[in-house]
Amino acid sequence: MEDSIVISALAALAQPHRLRIFRALVVEGPRGLTPARLAEALTLPAASLSFHLKALLHADLISQERSGRHLIYRANYDRMNDVLAYLSRNCCQGEPCEVTARPICTTC
Repeated sequence: MEDSIVISALAALAQPHRLRIFRALVVEGPRGLTPARLAEALTLPAASLSFHLKALLHADLISQERSGRHLIYRANYDRMNDVLAYLSRNCCQGEPCEVTARPICTTC
């Protein structure tokens, strides 16, 4: 992955509303969300939401699909994973890392 792609992705996420939008789409999963549901959940005006969705689309962090009269936005998990892999490549001085994540939910 090229540095410029990672920089574009990180720059897009370096804005509070865009980070919230991206996280909401990641949480929603493959079903995705319409702009109306995103605007309602995040209490963002439609014009503002549209501006931020465009930035995330440009960074290829999300996708857009038309379903009838609606647009559905989804997180681009492949791009997200590529960025995370790029950031963690060669960590621990090139040795395999054994980072153990504890579940946040103790009843899960």
